Amino acid sequence: MAQNVGNKNSEALFHLVDAVERVNFPDSAAEQVATDGDSYIKTIAKRFFKNKVAVISLVIFLILVLTAVFANQIAPHPRDASVGRFQAAPYDNFYLGTDDIGRDVLTRLIHGTQVSIIVGLGSVLVYVLIGTTLGLVSGYFGGFIDSIIMRITEAFMSFPFFMVILTLVSLLGSGIWVVTIVLGTLSWPPLCRLVRGQVLTIKEQDFVLAAVATGYSTPGILFRHILPNVLSPILVNATFGIATAILTEASLSFLGVGVQRPRPSWGNILSEAQSLRVLTSEPWRWVPAGILIFIAVLAINFIGDGLREAIEGETKS
Repeated sequence: MAQNVGNKNSEALFHLVDAVERVNFPDSAAEQVATDGDSYIKTIAKRFFKNKVAVISLVIFLILVLTAVFANQIAPHPRDASVGRFQAAPYDNFYLGTDDIGRDVLTRLIHGTQVSIIVGLGSVLVYVLIGTTLGLVSGYFGGFIDSIIMRITEAFMSFPFFMVILTLVSLLGSGIWVVTIVLGTLSWPPLCRLVRGQVLTIKEQDFVLAAVATGYSTPGILFRHILPNVLSPILVNATFGIATAILTEASLSFLGVGVQRPRPSWGNILSEAQSLRVLTSEPWRWVPAGILIFIAVLAINFIGDGLREAIEGETKS
């Protein structure tokens, strides 16, 4: 009889978990149902697509991604081949002119898009995985584990970000994957602190306590019950992180320690403007790269703003 009572109590607790989850998940990206009957994701999407600036920015970003994916097919000439007159202004099918050894500037800009997209998305993927995992563990367990992770986080944040990246890239060697990994492994602390703060609040809610009482595994609680509630701020943070990574890569390449020639990037194309002759007399060699960096970063920032406003329930007419 005692065993039957225990089984009934366990069943009751499991039902309690399910019921509490349905009540306490109004802000999660999981089993969410909005007041108008639509799913949470659909509600966020509707709010986002009402923001015209964010939608236009998303289209621009998708065009950049597609350009990076199909660069070899889109580019009018081979990437590193000398195919035209040296230092020529736009003419014939060289729509943005040529550089100092006759390479097509438009072709190199198209291939430079690959570098920016790979570094932007790749580095964000790395730091989201690190920051989210450490933030979940730190906030959930607390105590000694929380203290250790937070001290490590503060140590990372105490160093000047760009100077550390500049030093590491110089020591480890330049290249697209080195830049991507270094950026990713040094950019996680702010996200870790953000996730930890969210977890400290969420872990005290009834649906988490009920999950603990019913014997859910710790990974199950962290990734099934807590993580969906912090996806929104993670997504917004990651969006802005892409823009930061693109700017950082362009800065490193401009200084000559990022992606190296002959592989083009927007940063090392801009570095040619360090010559006074190019800066004053050959704007077709550097102005387009600067415009692309400006457009890409601005578009990604508008996407991040649109996501944040959609999550907060704000919309623009």
